Amino acid sequence: MTRGERAAEILRLLRRAYPDAHCELVHRNPFELLVATILSAQCTDVRVNMVTPALFEKYPDAQAMAGGRQEDLEELIRSTGFYRNKAKNIRAASASLTEKHGGKVPRDLESLTVLPGVGRKTANVVLGNAYGIESGVVVDTHVGRLSQRLGLTKHRDPVKIEQDLIRLVPRDAWTLWSHLLIWHGRRRCYARNPDCDHCELSALCPSAGKHTPKKKTAGKPAAKRRASR
Repeated sequence: MTRGERAAEILRLLRRAYPDAHCELVHRNPFELLVATILSAQCTDVRVNMVTPALFEKYPDAQAMAGGRQEDLEELIRSTGFYRNKAKNIRAASASLTEKHGGKVPRDLESLTVLPGVGRKTANVVLGNAYGIESGVVVDTHVGRLSQRLGLTKHRDPVKIEQDLIRLVPRDAWTLWSHLLIWHGRRRCYARNPDCDHCELSALCPSAGKHTPKKKTAGKPAAKRRASR
């Protein structure tokens, strides 16, 4: 089976396993998704979703966010980690949106990636989920890990992983592909102790069973064995 054939079968099986796969960052508009995605760096979606209701109640749009005090914003997002830098980037990005885009989130990759705190991954999340624009494949820790385990890439750099994936996955499935791998990574193919025994992809995965911790052999503790020699 070629890598392209494996990718097609993975897509088919994961679609069947997770028919409701979607972005798990709660949002009502592109601006909220942009901010939530910035907050999700080194943080879980669950934690971000706990923080954003109060955040968006106080700062409902780019203009309000840009005019907020740094200290107030930091306090609201503190539990997401790296809160000082995130607050700085969110305020700066909001100011840029207000000044250059009338407070609206642009619909193209180039305009998004020049915003403070917005890289290719964040831009792809916003374009794919807020606008339905297939600009690329979102490569987070789950997508990167699973793509390596499934033998779809040998790279560790997210940009290089994305380039491998866009050659293997049909363009109209780029956004869905990321959702499916993220859902599978959170529910089955964990970073540690993946559930290979029940994995829907085990027959296709060259790493199946290789990340399961070895069982400890029965016998005397090491210290006692050394003492008995």
